[in-house]
Amino acid sequence: MSNTLRKLFLICALGWAGVIFYLSHLPGVEVPPLFFGKDKLFHAIVFGILGFFTVGALNGPVHSQRISRPWLAVLLVTAYGVLDEFHQHFVPGRTPDIYDLMADAAGGLLGIWLFCAFARSRLYVRINRPEPAASD
Repeated sequence: MSNTLRKLFLICALGWAGVIFYLSHLPGVEVPPLFFGKDKLFHAIVFGILGFFTVGALNGPVHSQRISRPWLAVLLVTAYGVLDEFHQHFVPGRTPDIYDLMADAAGGLLGIWLFCAFARSRLYVRINRPEPAASD
């Protein structure tokens, strides 16, 4: 992955983290549930996007690594989820919720898995592409 693309992923990850902070800073409002678990699904989708951007930003050459980039991305996204839930403790009408944190982590893991699966499939296609026939 090119350095420019990694920088773009980093900008997207930081921008998306800012969007999450802004949304969690809004005072809580009672919204009628459309379906059971709507809130958890929303958390999973939002943090899935963050996970996708985060692992994209971390993807690249590393000479020595103690932890793989996908697991580092899981750690970073989950840590941001912890900070987000802690932050909500200070926002009127909001409360921290361990189940929200679990949805954040699960969504982040899914986003990271999707990125890795996509990257692997592109790599698989590139490696297994038949060589062009030599013309005489």
